[in-house]
Amino acid sequence: MQTTFLIIGGVGIVVLALSLLIGDVLHLGHPDAAGPFSIPAVAGFIGAFGFSAAIVAGFTDSKSLPALVGAIAALPTAWLATRFARMAINMRTDATPTQQDMVGTTGVVVTPITQGGYGEVRVSLGGQPVKLSARAEKPIPLGARIFVIEATSSTSVIVEETPI
Repeated sequence: MQTTFLIIGGVGIVVLALSLLIGDVLHLGHPDAAGPFSIPAVAGFIGAFGFSAAIVAGFTDSKSLPALVGAIAALPTAWLATRFARMAINMRTDATPTQQDMVGTTGVVVTPITQGGYGEVRVSLGGQPVKLSARAEKPIPLGARIFVIEATSSTSVIVEETPI
Protein backbone atom coordinates (compact mmCIF):
# COMPACT_ATOMS: atom_id res chain seq x y z
CA MET A 1 0.00 0.00 0.00
CA GLN A 2 2.84 2.37 0.87
CA THR A 3 4.49 1.73 -2.52
CA THR A 4 1.28 2.63 -4.33
CA PHE A 5 1.12 5.97 -2.54
CA LEU A 6 4.79 6.65 -3.29
CA ILE A 7 4.12 6.02 -6.99
CA ILE A 8 1.14 8.42 -6.87
CA GLY A 9 3.38 11.08 -5.27
CA GLY A 10 6.04 10.48 -7.91
CA VAL A 11 3.47 10.95 -10.67
CA GLY A 12 2.59 14.33 -9.15
CA ILE A 13 6.26 15.37 -9.20
CA VAL A 14 6.67 14.22 -12.82
CA VAL A 15 3.53 16.10 -13.93
CA LEU A 16 4.77 19.26 -12.20
CA ALA A 17 8.23 18.95 -13.75
CA LEU A 18 6.78 18.40 -17.22
CA SER A 19 4.46 21.38 -16.89
CA LEU A 20 7.34 23.61 -15.81
CA LEU A 21 9.89 22.35 -18.34
CA ILE A 22 7.85 21.79 -21.49
CA GLY A 23 4.40 23.11 -20.62
CA ASP A 24 4.80 26.21 -22.79
CA VAL A 25 6.14 24.19 -25.70
CA LEU A 26 3.47 21.49 -25.77
CA HIS A 27 0.73 23.45 -23.97
CA LEU A 28 0.28 20.76 -21.37
CA GLY A 29 -3.23 21.49 -20.17
CA HIS A 30 -5.32 24.43 -21.27
CA PRO A 31 -3.13 27.56 -21.71
CA ASP A 32 -5.63 29.76 -19.85
CA ALA A 33 -6.33 27.28 -17.05
CA ALA A 34 -5.85 28.79 -13.64
CA GLY A 35 -7.12 28.28 -10.15
CA PRO A 36 -7.92 24.90 -8.62
CA PHE A 37 -7.66 22.99 -11.92
CA SER A 38 -4.37 24.39 -13.19
CA ILE A 39 -1.54 21.95 -13.82
CA PRO A 40 0.51 23.17 -10.80
CA ALA A 41 -2.53 22.76 -8.52
CA VAL A 42 -3.32 19.27 -9.78
CA ALA A 43 0.32 18.19 -9.62
CA GLY A 44 0.68 19.63 -6.10
CA PHE A 45 -2.47 17.84 -5.00
CA ILE A 46 -1.38 14.48 -6.45
CA GLY A 47 2.16 14.75 -5.06
CA ALA A 48 1.11 15.81 -1.56
CA PHE A 49 -1.64 13.21 -1.47
CA GLY A 50 0.69 10.38 -2.46
CA PHE A 51 3.64 11.29 -0.24
CA SER A 52 1.64 12.15 2.90
CA ALA A 53 -0.49 9.01 2.49
CA ALA A 54 2.69 6.93 2.10
CA ILE A 55 4.06 8.36 5.37
CA VAL A 56 0.85 7.52 7.23
CA ALA A 57 0.68 4.07 5.61
CA GLY A 58 4.15 3.37 6.97
CA PHE A 59 2.90 3.90 10.54
CA THR A 60 -0.52 2.26 10.44
CA ASP A 61 -2.28 -0.81 9.04
CA SER A 62 -5.48 1.14 8.35
CA LYS A 63 -6.73 1.13 4.77
CA SER A 64 -8.66 4.42 4.91
CA LEU A 65 -6.58 6.63 7.25
CA PRO A 66 -3.69 7.16 4.77
CA ALA A 67 -6.10 8.31 2.03
CA LEU A 68 -7.91 10.63 4.45
CA VAL A 69 -4.68 12.21 5.71
CA GLY A 70 -3.40 12.43 2.13
CA ALA A 71 -6.50 14.34 1.02
CA ILE A 72 -6.29 16.68 4.01
CA ALA A 73 -2.61 17.43 3.30
CA ALA A 74 -3.18 17.75 -0.46
CA LEU A 75 -5.74 20.58 -0.34
CA PRO A 76 -3.49 23.28 1.17
CA THR A 77 -0.61 22.11 -1.01
CA ALA A 78 -2.71 22.53 -4.15
CA TRP A 79 -3.76 26.00 -2.97
CA LEU A 80 -0.12 26.96 -2.32
CA ALA A 81 0.98 25.61 -5.70
CA THR A 82 -1.69 27.74 -7.38
CA ARG A 83 -0.63 30.85 -5.45
CA PHE A 84 3.09 30.32 -6.20
CA ALA A 85 2.42 29.70 -9.91
CA ARG A 86 0.26 32.84 -10.11
CA MET A 87 2.97 34.87 -8.35
CA ALA A 88 5.60 33.61 -10.79
CA ILE A 89 3.42 34.38 -13.81
CA ASN A 90 2.60 37.91 -12.60
CA MET A 91 6.10 38.75 -11.42
CA ARG A 92 7.27 42.18 -12.55
CA THR A 93 10.44 42.30 -14.60
CA ASP A 94 12.55 45.03 -16.12
CA ALA A 95 11.97 45.97 -19.72
CA THR A 96 14.14 44.20 -22.27
CA PRO A 97 16.91 46.53 -23.46
CA THR A 98 16.53 47.64 -27.08
CA GLN A 99 18.94 48.83 -29.72
CA GLN A 100 18.12 52.46 -28.95
CA ASP A 101 19.00 51.95 -25.27
CA MET A 102 22.66 51.63 -26.29
CA VAL A 103 22.79 55.24 -27.54
CA GLY A 104 24.24 57.47 -24.83
CA THR A 105 25.96 54.73 -22.86
CA THR A 106 29.62 54.90 -21.96
CA GLY A 107 32.11 52.11 -21.96
CA VAL A 108 35.65 51.05 -22.64
CA VAL A 109 37.49 49.76 -25.72
CA VAL A 110 38.43 46.07 -25.36
CA THR A 111 39.78 45.59 -28.91
CA PRO A 112 41.38 48.67 -30.50
CA ILE A 113 39.26 50.41 -33.11
CA THR A 114 41.26 50.94 -36.33
CA GLN A 115 40.90 53.72 -38.90
CA GLY A 116 37.90 52.79 -41.08
CA GLY A 117 37.63 49.40 -39.37
CA TYR A 118 35.98 47.75 -36.44
CA GLY A 119 37.02 47.13 -32.87
CA GLU A 120 35.13 46.03 -29.78
CA VAL A 121 33.78 47.95 -26.82
CA ARG A 122 32.20 46.92 -23.54
CA VAL A 123 29.24 48.93 -22.28
CA SER A 124 26.81 48.39 -19.43
CA LEU A 125 23.28 47.77 -20.68
CA GLY A 126 20.51 46.98 -18.22
CA GLY A 127 23.15 46.53 -15.52
CA GLN A 128 24.96 43.85 -17.50
CA PRO A 129 28.25 44.20 -19.39
CA VAL A 130 27.76 43.81 -23.14
CA LYS A 131 30.52 43.51 -25.74
CA LEU A 132 29.71 45.15 -29.08
CA SER A 133 31.43 45.70 -32.42
CA ALA A 134 32.33 49.36 -32.77
CA ARG A 135 33.36 51.85 -35.45
CA ALA A 136 34.71 55.36 -35.01
CA GLU A 137 35.86 58.24 -37.22
CA LYS A 138 39.36 58.07 -35.69
CA PRO A 139 41.35 55.13 -34.30
CA ILE A 140 40.74 54.53 -30.59
CA PRO A 141 43.29 52.59 -28.50
CA LEU A 142 42.71 49.72 -26.09
CA GLY A 143 41.37 50.84 -22.70
CA ALA A 144 40.09 54.23 -23.89
CA ARG A 145 36.74 55.48 -22.56
CA ILE A 146 34.04 55.79 -25.22
CA PHE A 147 30.56 57.24 -25.71
CA VAL A 148 28.01 55.52 -27.98
CA ILE A 149 26.59 58.02 -30.47
CA GLU A 150 24.65 55.62 -32.73
CA ALA A 151 23.47 52.01 -32.69
CA THR A 152 23.65 50.62 -36.22
CA SER A 153 22.41 47.16 -35.22
CA SER A 154 21.76 45.18 -32.06
CA THR A 155 25.47 44.22 -31.94
CA SER A 156 27.21 47.16 -33.60
CA VAL A 157 27.65 50.79 -32.55
CA ILE A 158 29.38 53.98 -33.66
CA VAL A 159 31.41 55.56 -30.85
CA GLU A 160 33.65 58.47 -30.09
CA GLU A 161 36.43 58.71 -27.55
CA THR A 162 35.68 60.69 -24.41
CA PRO A 163 38.15 62.49 -22.19
CA ILE A 164 39.05 60.67 -18.97
